[in-house]
Amino acid sequence: MRKVVLLTLLIIPSLLSAQSKDTKKVLMVVSSYGKDSGQVRPGYEFDELSQAYLVFKNNGLEIDIASPRGGKVEADKFNTDKSYNQTIMEDQSAMALLDNTMTTADVDPLKYDAIYVVGGKGAMFDLPYDPALQDIILNLYQREGTVISSVCHGPASFVNVKDGEKFIVEGVELTAFCNVEEDLFGKKWVKEFPFKLEDRLKSRGAIFSQTDFMLSNVAVSGKFITGQNPFSTTRSAEEVVKALGMKPVARTLYSDEKSIYLIQDILDGKANATWVEEELKNSNETYDIPLMAIYGYYKILAANDNVAELAKGAEIIEATVPYFFNEDLQLMLAKTYVQLDNKERAKELLEDLNSKNLLKEQVAELMKEIS
Repeated sequence: MRKVVLLTLLIIPSLLSAQSKDTKKVLMVVSSYGKDSGQVRPGYEFDELSQAYLVFKNNGLEIDIASPRGGKVEADKFNTDKSYNQTIMEDQSAMALLDNTMTTADVDPLKYDAIYVVGGKGAMFDLPYDPALQDIILNLYQREGTVISSVCHGPASFVNVKDGEKFIVEGVELTAFCNVEEDLFGKKWVKEFPFKLEDRLKSRGAIFSQTDFMLSNVAVSGKFITGQNPFSTTRSAEEVVKALGMKPVARTLYSDEKSIYLIQDILDGKANATWVEEELKNSNETYDIPLMAIYGYYKILAANDNVAELAKGAEIIEATVPYFFNEDLQLMLAKTYVQLDNKERAKELLEDLNSKNLLKEQVAELMKEIS
């Protein structure tokens, strides 16, 4: 009996050691630039951090979080009601890592199998110029079996990294927050950016890929994995899991994520109006309906009188009409139908606004125009 106990005591540490060696480790990096929830200086995107963190955690990866200055980091203002954000805020281990991030200068890159750089506009101001972060990225670039990944503005951390005389992104397919997205959504800070990310990546020799604004898009090229925008976070994180030799665990899509995929199917012609109407009728509570309506608004805004684009924007908004109402959005939809020469539908929308005693002057003016 004594021999059995002794043997067990000898075996257990060796098993734990083997298990530890088999566990993959990822370093998440966030900007240190933020101040006052992005009001004074922009920070990192909490949505991107939380979604990627949960993918890594739920797939058994060990996670550390670092930033250029270390210590507590500030995110831009975010929606605390989102399920993924709530989960992280209730996770004491995750919040402890964010309250006491490692300084990039103290990171030993040899301990990590992957790096994942979180986006947010703050990333444009400090991450490209952090020599310690450049050293970490270069170390992973030069080692076999490692992954270099990021999302949204995170690829800004790659633009100044060289291997000898060559930029490491040269000839690599990458995506990131693109110029169209900056023009639509980045107006507050983009004028202060040291460069436009899409332009700088291209100037470094990267092969830049993108899809329509704020739709999910992930580029996998060699050891690089990049996501275009916040709605590309979960997919890019799961690609990291795959690249590390694992199959991502099954999960339920978040409502905003599911909505973006539905929008993508509508724009690609994979989901017709009848199917979408039935889908939302049966399960609208599983979608983020206001997000869909807002996307339609921006689609129309970005259409520049392109009839096909206007029609797609109108189609997306129409799908949300039974479940979401905003008078300004409805007026915009009516104006769009005038441009599309569908005066009958425009009148229906305007009469509905009239019946609700809303935007009376604008409604009367547009009614006069189409009469």
